[in-house]
Amino acid sequence: MNWISNVVRPKINSFLSRREVPENLWVKCPETGQMVFHKDLEANLFVVPGSGVHMRMDPMSRLRSVFDGGKWIDVALPAVAADPLKFRDEKRYVDRLKDARAKTGAQDAVKVGFGKLDGLAVTIGVQDFGFMGGSLGMAAGEAIVTGLETAASRGTPFIMFCSSGGARMQEGILSLMQMPRTTCAIQELREARLPYIVVLTNPTTGGVTASYAMLGDVQIAEPGALIGFAGPRVIEQTIREKLPEGFQRAEYLRDHGMVDLVVHRHDMRDTLARLCRLMMRAPRRETVAAPAVAAVPAEPAPAAPATA
Repeated sequence: MNWISNVVRPKINSFLSRREVPENLWVKCPETGQMVFHKDLEANLFVVPGSGVHMRMDPMSRLRSVFDGGKWIDVALPAVAADPLKFRDEKRYVDRLKDARAKTGAQDAVKVGFGKLDGLAVTIGVQDFGFMGGSLGMAAGEAIVTGLETAASRGTPFIMFCSSGGARMQEGILSLMQMPRTTCAIQELREARLPYIVVLTNPTTGGVTASYAMLGDVQIAEPGALIGFAGPRVIEQTIREKLPEGFQRAEYLRDHGMVDLVVHRHDMRDTLARLCRLMMRAPRRETVAAPAVAAVPAEPAPAAPATA
């Protein structure tokens, strides 16, 4: 009886009460191997505390980190044909879309929001690498064009956070046509004399780099971001030469005039706010004139005591 109550029963109870431990509680730094608790990483804007490596950031976290109070209004995006080419490789394209939507909770790779940044109205688009590598398809192209048109109609700057592996191969020429479409929408924003600011995150490659990602009035990159059209390995195989150290990284592109700034994620919000106010000719919040206050007459000073 003692063996049943002391050994068997506790084992059964521990088995029944065992809880599944989430697999994403700890995140490994890709450079140093440092293990970081997920909540700590999220609180640090997904920057590894020890190494400073900028991990990928989902659109919701990105928008919360930029908009005032973490609040914004989602811009409604038009629906597009789900599988115009009836594409199939190892899996059907519609099945890949279902898997990506279940994984990310988003309809496609780009999310657009409207809100305030340091008190100034802005429109922001964010590309999600977690959704099929942030690939540019018809839905993503429509989202970017809609975001640019929203900024033009509301008279706001448009900020685009890019992260993509390029065009979406499952949509063929229809995907490639999003490159000139987004370029034309950017030109309309310029004709409205409104700023277009691009933030290049890791990675930004392929047809995205060949279109809207490199057409900003100001080009900003996050530290260590891979930015380019073709990958370094493809370039080395093509030219048969060894590429220089740090080739296609954000710092290398800044030093060679391809981007204007490399900005740490902790400083991104303040940098974007200053740029938007400068380009919109809006006064800084602390210099905005305060309402006039009626002057209060000073009380007369007490008379000095008489001396003998």
